[in-house]
Amino acid sequence: MKDFPVPVEAGKREGGNIFSNVFDELISFCRSRSMFMLHYCTGCGAIELPPAMTSRFDMERLGIQPMVTPRQADILLITGYVSVKTLKRVILTYEQMASPKYVIGICSCTVNGGMYWQSYATAKKLNDYMPVDLYIAGCMPRPEAVITGLRQLMEKIKNDQANGWQDYYKRYDYYLGHQQRLFGENWQTPTDVI
Repeated sequence: MKDFPVPVEAGKREGGNIFSNVFDELISFCRSRSMFMLHYCTGCGAIELPPAMTSRFDMERLGIQPMVTPRQADILLITGYVSVKTLKRVILTYEQMASPKYVIGICSCTVNGGMYWQSYATAKKLNDYMPVDLYIAGCMPRPEAVITGLRQLMEKIKNDQANGWQDYYKRYDYYLGHQQRLFGENWQTPTDVI
């Protein structure tokens, strides 16, 4: 009779030390409950973010706090359409963040260009140029949807499923190729991947 392998639970390494597995789970849990968010307002989606931060919905009760510098942020929150000129700054901001780092795209414009899908000056799909861990679609999503999306990201982090930042380093040539098609062949980001 053939023995079938037992599936490994999310976040647990096969074999290994049980104490290191517990320690890894604790780190993932703590990381999901204490995050600093850098809000990159690129369009009208930013209107729904202040209500999510204030007392009625209180984003800070989830352990998510706004931050003013990319060096101290865990989440890059991009709201609204992204023009080609702005996308350069978004990518440079993303690369200044320490790993692990997560990207959330808010509004339909980050998914497919939204109502600007015909414009030559906007990036249509944000995940062609950088990894996006979560999209919160809508034009504009309500604060309840923003809070629900943040909770989904927290759950993904807790279960070690939000690994877009690792994908960025593994498939850097893919992202760089899309970036160079948009910005020109001389575009090079100051990353340590190369």
